[in-house]
Amino acid sequence: MPPPGHRPSATADHRAPDLPAPGLLPPDPGSSVGRGPLEPWPDTVHWQSISTDLIWVELIRLAVVVAIGLAVTAVGWALSGHWLFGLALAVVLGLGAWRAITVVRAVRAWGYAERENDLLVRHGLLVRRLSIVPYSRMQFIDVSAGPLERAFDLATVQLHTAAAASDARVPGLRPAEASRLRDRLTALGEDRAEGL
Repeated sequence: MPPPGHRPSATADHRAPDLPAPGLLPPDPGSSVGRGPLEPWPDTVHWQSISTDLIWVELIRLAVVVAIGLAVTAVGWALSGHWLFGLALAVVLGLGAWRAITVVRAVRAWGYAERENDLLVRHGLLVRRLSIVPYSRMQFIDVSAGPLERAFDLATVQLHTAAAASDARVPGLRPAEASRLRDRLTALGEDRAEGL
């Protein structure tokens, strides 16, 4: 209790004495200063990664696109002789090399987590995306595998919800895991929908 006649200054702090000043709270264990809501992905979630064989699938797709781009620009350069086609050739090569480097990190950024009421899907490097799909909102789930994916024994689980913008997919899964995930999500979706 302040002594008689004591007048608090205009800047006096009226917080309880056992609370530290703002910004002086001890950091949470496992957290670091400057982390945003998506940096890194939530630490409290057990993330499952996808197969790194998806890197080869993506690199082959990239090689096809780069080869087509190189062929078109090379033919244009040979026919016209204009220096802009040479510049375009260099740009295609540069972008292809840059994308090849980022493919590895992009594939490793993919992950999914099955929680009690929803499925989390994360991906992206520059623009990180975290999709949260409630089991009760799932309309149907399908498993797909293109020729390249089949060659590497991979499949993609696609989740479809009422809102198209919230659709999510999990690529790079082994067929057995893709089937397990599809069956589990279908069963959970039916259970949650009946509970509404």
